[in-house]
Amino acid sequence: MLGNLSSINHSKFGIINFLLLPLSLVFYTVSRIHFWLYKSSILNVKKSNVPVVVVGNITAGGTGKTPIVISIVNYFESRNKKVGVVSRGYGGNYSKEVLEVLPASNPMECGDEPLLIKQKTHAVVAVSKKRIKAVEYLSQQYQLDIIISDDGLQHYSMGCDIEVAVIDGKSRLGNGLFLPSGPLRDSKNRLNSVDFIINNGSSLDGEISSQLEYKGFLNLITGEKKDLEFFRGRRCYAVAGIGKPNNFFSILEDLGIDIIAKPFPDHYQFKKEDLSFDNEYPILMTSKDCVKCSQFESSAMWHLDVNAKIEPEFYHQLESKL
Repeated sequence: MLGNLSSINHSKFGIINFLLLPLSLVFYTVSRIHFWLYKSSILNVKKSNVPVVVVGNITAGGTGKTPIVISIVNYFESRNKKVGVVSRGYGGNYSKEVLEVLPASNPMECGDEPLLIKQKTHAVVAVSKKRIKAVEYLSQQYQLDIIISDDGLQHYSMGCDIEVAVIDGKSRLGNGLFLPSGPLRDSKNRLNSVDFIINNGSSLDGEISSQLEYKGFLNLITGEKKDLEFFRGRRCYAVAGIGKPNNFFSILEDLGIDIIAKPFPDHYQFKKEDLSFDNEYPILMTSKDCVKCSQFESSAMWHLDVNAKIEPEFYHQLESKL
């Protein structure tokens, strides 16, 4: 249930995990009760008249879910489908029940991921603390063919037609423990009830493989594009406010870049002084972080342009289930 206790080592981190196990037991119990109340129809599930596809995960931290959402949206748009996207807008400080995201929206209000999705696609995007409210808003305001929920596998009140779970191909489920002792926010058995498991960064039988495709570096001011070799052998600041910043740093190092790593918390709201460094080295960032720097962007800032390349068969199977 909570993982194999014998696997916990005696490092400082392992001891902390062990001490937090009672809290993990509480988290596990609450999550199971929550799941059971909806699956037993004791609590109501609100079904949308527009097909809803949830793309989420069962672990905390980054699994590379946002590029996958963008790729799925782009696929359906290429099939001339009108797509909506809903999100909780994590990190945003909006006060409305539902906020529609526009290309020029403030990421401090709507959250970084919804804004990135809006800028990278033609989808209509809405955020709400209760995703079902965003689903209702979009289905009432627009004639949509499909709605994609960015995260929400644990948002059981929102009825959905297809569930897609994204797993980090390297760390997978970590130590197999529930929060806060480990990364799990849902039972491993939850994977048995989803329609698809996307393995982001690796491959495993029974799972859909997805790989990040690196397309080059884009300058925030000029839009100039440079190939992946451009910064090889050069010293650069590497800035990342994502769930697993070391993943981004490793990509840059693999490209032969001499980085000065500057990690920040996930969904961090950058200020100008955060990126005012002593040396005038180029500043390399993720796309998700760049959307939060529009008010003070400079020609020193570049973002790594990436695309999630998912097995083509996935899209065919996804369409057949809708």
